[in-house]
Amino acid sequence: MPDAGPWPEIHRERVALADDLADVHTWSTPSLCREWTVHEVLGHVVSTATLNPVTFFARLAGSGFRFTTMTTRNIARETADGPAATLARLRAHANDTTGPPGPADSWLGEVVVHGTDIRWPLGLDRAFPAATLIRVAGFYRRSNLLIGAKNRAAGLTLRASDAEWSAGSGPEVAGPLLALVMAMTGREAALERLSGAGVEQLAARCRTA
Repeated sequence: MPDAGPWPEIHRERVALADDLADVHTWSTPSLCREWTVHEVLGHVVSTATLNPVTFFARLAGSGFRFTTMTTRNIARETADGPAATLARLRAHANDTTGPPGPADSWLGEVVVHGTDIRWPLGLDRAFPAATLIRVAGFYRRSNLLIGAKNRAAGLTLRASDAEWSAGSGPEVAGPLLALVMAMTGREAALERLSGAGVEQLAARCRTA
């Protein structure tokens, strides 16, 4: 049987996010993703779930090859009918196995990170399976795709306090693996959950993200 890669995990995490948000009413809450509300981050997650390479490049061309413009338009499209409709769209596309160009691990990382961008400000949490976080942490530590996580983690030892995972060399940053993932992707809110001689260096890189 061929390896399904991260898709079963992606599908599971989309469903888990939809379940966690079923009773949310404070959709205008600022997310951890700068300048976006939790509803807008959800719209971005849905947009990724519904895109494929053809629609991605068509929309990019239609936005004058301006990635930020395309992203803004995609979010507006997915949030136009209100949070209930956006959430329904996530459920409808939770098991899709298409996405924009790029490695599938990036879409697992996106639903983990953006799901946390939404959950933490709402006072929600998710106990992600350790294997999922290990996969995501390993991917981000090796990748500068779009968000520069590899550069942010360079020259630091990252050590999880709740999983069998560590990587790198240099001043140590230790703490829950989810917090390490969030810090690698530039979320300053994760820093208070971390400790070690390398935290200030990582914090400076988050502030300049």
